[in-house]
Parts: sequence; C-alpha cells; structure tokens
Amino acid sequence: MKIAVLSDIHGNFQALESVMNDIEQNKCEKVLCLGDLAMAGPQPRVIIDYVRKQNNWVVIQGNTDKMIAEYTKETLENVRANAPVMANALLDDILYIEEDKKEYLKNLPAQKELEIEGVKILMVHGSPRRNNEDILPNMPLKTVEEMVQGTGADLIFCGHTHVPCGYQTNKKQTIVNVGSVGRPMTKEPEACYVIANIQDGGFSIEHRFIDYDRFTASEIMKARGFDGAEKLAQMILDPKERHF
Repeated sequence: MKIAVLSDIHGNFQALESVMNDIEQNKCEKVLCLGDLAMAGPQPRVIIDYVRKQNNWVVIQGNTDKMIAEYTKETLENVRANAPVMANALLDDILYIEEDKKEYLKNLPAQKELEIEGVKILMVHGSPRRNNEDILPNMPLKTVEEMVQGTGADLIFCGHTHVPCGYQTNKKQTIVNVGSVGRPMTKEPEACYVIANIQDGGFSIEHRFIDYDRFTASEIMKARGFDGAEKLAQMILDPKERHF
C-alpha cells in the first residue's frame, strides 16, 4: 500500500495543489498529515477548508495549529521574543481565520498511532515528546533515540523543522522527517513530502521534491499586508534555513 505523508503546509495552496497532483499520479491510497496547516501562509482559510473535506486523510495538530486554536496574549509574547515576524503573522491569523476553522484545529489530536500492512506507525509533529522539538539532519543518534524512547512504533513520521531527514535506531525503529510542503527550509525551494510503500510488514521511504508556482504563492503572501508579510513572501522564493 502506498501512502503519502506530508507536513507544514502553512497556508500554501499552490504548493499543496502540486503535491496532491503528484500524490494522485503515484496512486497513493491514503494521506497522513502531520500538522501546521495554516499559520503564516498565503491562504490559511483555503487550506483548512481543503484538508477537513478530505476523506482519506489522517490529520494531527501541529504546534502552530495549537497556537491559533488556543491563542493567548502569553503565546503571542513568547513567539514575539524569538520570532517577531511570526508573531505578527499569528496575530493576523487570529483575526483572519474564522471560529469554525479554529475549532477544527483545536480538535485535531496531538499524535496518532495506526497500523498499515503490519507496520506500526506513529504520527507526531515535532517529536514523540513535544510538538515543537526538532528532529534535524546530522543529530547524534543517541539524542534521537532519547526522543523516541518508550514508543513502540516501527515507523515514526515527524515534521516541524521543514528540513527532511531520517534515522534508524539500534532498536530498528525508523524515524522520518518528511520536510515541508508549504515553507521548505532548505537550499532548494521545492515542496517536500514522503511516499511510503508499505507491504507485508516492511516498507520503503522516498522523499519527493515538487516544483510549484512559487511566484503566485509569494504574491498572495505579500498581499496579506501585515508587518513582515513581504519577508515571508520572499522566503517562499528564496528559502532560509530556519524561521526568523
């Protein structure tokens, strides 16, 4: 069975549309989505509406979904202390996104366990410990093993960092960061997601990099008009390593 696993759409419909075309061409039967649907993106309302209408998707909550759904002034100040532009985006999203969409984000589970073709899968946003913990390339294996300690999954999918990577622990657990559809933080600006081919208790993993209409996405982002929207629009065209 082929499944698609994606994360961190961040309101980028042009990116998601191109990824979905690739998913259909590859005949994936199910989509697993690891959260961060909306915040700081060109079209957050469009993405939330699109995702919640999909029947073959399994969706969990990302850390920024939680920020939008459970917004407080304390949350805003915590974000502002580390990333002023993202704080401005959050404040605008709170005004821009309707209550029914916030309620959808609020009711998403933080994690999800499932079994496909004999493979036990755990869906998380950051790590099994925290929704905002980074699993990045070139980390000591011991550090990654500590993050997944106590889990029984054969295959753990994560996102959050917007940087694809993968690990296999000494206990033969596989951890795959699927990268970002809507805001990659790599040298290349393509949308990134994973196809997992699962059969008879085994699996193979492929990171897919998909070109899309970045110019349109950037222009829509810029038009949102809050302080910093132009910087976020530029990041769609010229990705940086991390948020600011």
